[in-house]
Amino acid sequence: MKAAVLSETNGKLAIKDVVLHEPKDNEVLVKIAATGVCHSDLNAIEDETTPKPTILGHEGAGIVVQVGSAVQSVQVGDHVALSWVPYCGVCEYCLDGSVNLCEAAFGPMFEGTLLDGTTRLEYEGETVFHNSLLSTFAEYAVVPEMSCVKIPKEMPLAQAALIGCGVATGFGAAVKAAQVTAGSTVAIFGIGGVGVNAIQGARIAGATKIIACDIKDSNLELAKSYGATHTVNTLESDAIEQIKNIAGGLGVHYAIDCSGNTRATEAAWHATRKGGTIVVVGAFNPSQVLNLPAGGFHRVGKHIRGSFYGDIHPMRDFPIIADLYLQGQLKLDELVLKKISLAQINEAIEAFHEHSCSNVGRTVITF
Repeated sequence: MKAAVLSETNGKLAIKDVVLHEPKDNEVLVKIAATGVCHSDLNAIEDETTPKPTILGHEGAGIVVQVGSAVQSVQVGDHVALSWVPYCGVCEYCLDGSVNLCEAAFGPMFEGTLLDGTTRLEYEGETVFHNSLLSTFAEYAVVPEMSCVKIPKEMPLAQAALIGCGVATGFGAAVKAAQVTAGSTVAIFGIGGVGVNAIQGARIAGATKIIACDIKDSNLELAKSYGATHTVNTLESDAIEQIKNIAGGLGVHYAIDCSGNTRATEAAWHATRKGGTIVVVGAFNPSQVLNLPAGGFHRVGKHIRGSFYGDIHPMRDFPIIADLYLQGQLKLDELVLKKISLAQINEAIEAFHEHSCSNVGRTVITF
């Protein structure tokens, strides 16, 4: 099959003819129809610890063409959206329903293998590593059964590819992690691909005031089309007071930080009313420090928590997201910024270095 292979840190991706071996008992062979190009792919390219050579890509959708002998949840011909965080189903977290906290995927993920510690990829006799247990920058992928989520066949696969990362994370942050309620007020910090979907989740949950907060006016303008009722540029000196005033003076009921910047989380804390909830889905740089006021901490009764993958359960929530799109309640068409071929992948990667590049939506490779 044709695949985009990364061979060195900060290197270009090269289109090569790679051998993909058949799926094992609990694995599925998927013909990739579409895959999003995410900023996380750039992070992997720049990361010296990424196993190499590797095939990147973790936002994918396609059609099942072969299943292992023990696979039960999908069959040949099914259309699937792929989850980059498969889970074991038997640990304490999985049994509690918190499959997003299962640790089964992370060892293999860092090692560049599938769940059994081996790869299915080879180039000229050399092992090629997987990325996020998917490797969707290729014509086909062998993935764990728990990464394959069946979706309606009427769902366009370019849009379906986006469900597995930013869409699910943002939507889940609002609906699952924060548990936004009807009639509430919500502030979303960081209006990128995750942030706009947190806005959509808050809108679908029935929030009456949704405040988009960002440093880019262009992103704030886009946020309105996804359901933001108000916008605040957080570079303004009175940004927190603006948010509080919009929310009636006390602050918002919920704040969701998608930025990955501790200063935004601190602003989210101050903009939230007593008893409110702050959810952090952005990944902090480990060198950053989060400063919250210690004085009176116990008296304000606020809840602050991290959320990985938006607290979603892929098998349950991906189909819900697909149905919301098909019903016209969730906007995904607008998130597909451009469709390209696999041969153009380096153009999409290089675009992340452009200051004017939109971080709301995705370039999607279609096959």
